[in-house]
Amino acid sequence: MSTLPQLLGPTGLGAGSLRLSPRTAAGRSGKVPAGRPKTVPTQPLKPIPGLYHHAHVEPAPDLVDDIDRRTKEWAFGITMYERGFEKEYDAFVFGYYTCLCYPDYASREHIMAAAKMLAAENAVDDIYCEDLGGSPVGLGYRLCLAQAAFDPLHCTDEYQSAWEARLRQDGPRHGYRSAFEHLNTIASPAQLDRERHDMIRLHLGYLCEAAWEETQTLPTVDEYLTMRQFNNFRPCLTIVDAVAGYELPHDIHDSHHMQRVIALASNATTIVNDLYSYTKEMNGQRPHLNLPYVIELNEHLSREDAYAKAVDIHNQLMHAFEEEGVRAALAYPHPAVSRFITGLSAWVAGDHHWHATNHGRYQLPAWL
Repeated sequence: MSTLPQLLGPTGLGAGSLRLSPRTAAGRSGKVPAGRPKTVPTQPLKPIPGLYHHAHVEPAPDLVDDIDRRTKEWAFGITMYERGFEKEYDAFVFGYYTCLCYPDYASREHIMAAAKMLAAENAVDDIYCEDLGGSPVGLGYRLCLAQAAFDPLHCTDEYQSAWEARLRQDGPRHGYRSAFEHLNTIASPAQLDRERHDMIRLHLGYLCEAAWEETQTLPTVDEYLTMRQFNNFRPCLTIVDAVAGYELPHDIHDSHHMQRVIALASNATTIVNDLYSYTKEMNGQRPHLNLPYVIELNEHLSREDAYAKAVDIHNQLMHAFEEEGVRAALAYPHPAVSRFITGLSAWVAGDHHWHATNHGRYQLPAWL
């Protein structure tokens, strides 16, 4: 009888296939070169008590500095973000976030593709949906036109040229187009199509949340979790193989087993975001929907108990992700499978570390 391997993030199942670049491996040792760039946050790790997570792979500071600088030059160079939003942009530390989440990368151009996609997705969320002037009103048409930035219009010459010109006049749409053009240089047609579909999922989640905002609807907990399965980090996770320079075969990627693994990992990371952004969201002009708040209102729990239950839901999702990852690796004895699952695990670990150290954006509730 064979024993099941245990999936423990970047040091677990498939870790032998996690090929780190020399600079990334050096960063993992903990030795930080003199003159640490300002783009590498120095805040201490402050994880949520009781939250199940794994250690991250620390990226090399010079890599982070390069990716962060180039991403910012690109984002403001194409006017995806206006200069008035520079402070909010800098607080995100895109270079560090991206390098944390993709320790297995084929080249700096591969990781730049991921950084641009992350920044473009965040711009659409901020500028169309939320903090930087977003609104639920009219969101459907804005997202439809944004989707066309990488799922382009096929039309007559007259209207094709008009559409093209209009696309580049809109910052978030221009960002989507430019980021996807870079992704096209590193990804296969199948990987690109996979990303298009996962972006549709993301936009559908945005629309669901916006509809609740417009109609002042309180979703049930299961309805909220359904929305979060669409409005989550899945587009970032689905390209871990493209960034690493290989391709998970489409028949394996599309299988029920692997789709469940990807969904569970994506859902767990999204609940991490709900938990770490809870204080910011509850201290706004009016509370923003998040999992602890939805549990509190639906199940008549105290804020502390609702938050604790959300932590438990996250932990259950994490354990389910790891268990399903093992099953998928055993069901599909292809060398890319364990590497892909390890890449998902590394993304989950890096995402948690970014949230737990980004004190400029997130503060834990006072009772923790």
